[in-house]
Amino acid sequence: MNTTVQEKIKTDNILSKIAKAFPNNKIYIVGGTVRDFIMNKESSDRDIIVEGINAKNFAEDLLNLFDATLVPLDEINNIYRLVLKNSEDIHNPYMIDVTNPIEGSLERDLMRRDLTINAIAVEIHSGFVTDMFGGISDIKTGTLNYIEEINFVDDPLRLLRVYRFQAATDFKLSGDLIHIICKYTDLIAKPARERILYELMKLFNGEYTATALTNMNKTWLLEEIFPVVKELKQIPPNTHHHLGLLEHSIETVNQVQLLYNEADDRVKDHLNKCDFGGFSRLAHLKLAAFLHDIGKFSTWTIEKETGRHRFLKHDDVGSKMSKKILKYLSCSNKQIEYVSTMIKNHIYPSALMSDPEVNEKAMMRYLRKMEDNVIDNIILAMADRLSARGEAVSDEMVEKNIANLNKLLNFYFDKINELEPLPKLLDGNEVMGILKIKQSPKLGNILSALHEAQLDGDVNTKDEAIKFVKNYK
Repeated sequence: MNTTVQEKIKTDNILSKIAKAFPNNKIYIVGGTVRDFIMNKESSDRDIIVEGINAKNFAEDLLNLFDATLVPLDEINNIYRLVLKNSEDIHNPYMIDVTNPIEGSLERDLMRRDLTINAIAVEIHSGFVTDMFGGISDIKTGTLNYIEEINFVDDPLRLLRVYRFQAATDFKLSGDLIHIICKYTDLIAKPARERILYELMKLFNGEYTATALTNMNKTWLLEEIFPVVKELKQIPPNTHHHLGLLEHSIETVNQVQLLYNEADDRVKDHLNKCDFGGFSRLAHLKLAAFLHDIGKFSTWTIEKETGRHRFLKHDDVGSKMSKKILKYLSCSNKQIEYVSTMIKNHIYPSALMSDPEVNEKAMMRYLRKMEDNVIDNIILAMADRLSARGEAVSDEMVEKNIANLNKLLNFYFDKINELEPLPKLLDGNEVMGILKIKQSPKLGNILSALHEAQLDGDVNTKDEAIKFVKNYK
């Protein structure tokens, strides 16, 4: 294990430069960098502890080696970050975090960390490994273990970080760690919402998100962060859903990941984009998948005659609910718009393609309406279908639904070069001038109707837009 890390240090273009430039300093790589090296995984960050020199001065010295920007993360605790200019290439390291050991002691620093797998340090010149808590053994056995109980009290965000690491590694939680999380679950409300959001997005960015969510539910942490989970738990399986609503929601997350894993490069490249929130579309899509049915509890009815469960307009209700949840978590406007749009339209593509008379005009309308989110929305619809396999749902129904959604996806790829954003033919002021009206709900209705007419292809020019507005009733 030591040899593996030593070889990676020697061949790493960042660490080898640092080792050569600073031959007389004690410099350690720690935490996630070591863990990823041992697991033979790509790592885009380099976490460094340096002894014998102030971390700020050392970070400033590194600027002479790398084309980077220095960002103070915590000047009280002497933590600094170098952001390298090649950060657009996710396959190369692009962040170097530098700090001094807590209380001047490497051992005390490692003792204050969350999990054993993150408390391994390697001195980059000698290759000497400091592993006080059996982190290497836990990596070998695929186990998440804690170091000190007090560390979770000092920073309760670590409760969530446990599952973030499970989402990334698929490691199992030790029984003692599960006990600690259950003991302190209610403390998760203490950290700043921005910190909770960051850990959540890292969790949804992991390949094993569904596993992590399932286990979060077992320790009640899931409903502490998402109180709406209490409502999801009350919806049982029915003839169309073989799972209860919470389990269905988590399985939809799982199916999104599986569909991504099996997708072609066009789909993967799109979902890998970080267009908002600093995380991939895939991470945000899995968040939307988890929340896609939150409107069902408040729209739940059971038909007396048939016993069938109905959830009329749960997509609209859920979309509105998600905005409040995401705003509370300090999501950006773009993140909120994306997730709420996915929830609002998660039924749309399947409903469209189930119409035996669906035509190119209707499919083009869908593409124009969803704009950059076509791929995302179709993948969510597929995942939703694959996660609902009640007794009333035959294999033939599922196969036909997925085939139709693939047809819509291929139609999009065929037409992608023809698609352009809809132009804004008239704004609110122009409409008020044409009709001699003031700002009012009527104005909003007219602008909405005009947009729908553009989506249908019935209005394409400004003259046609003026005529449409004049004739609007």
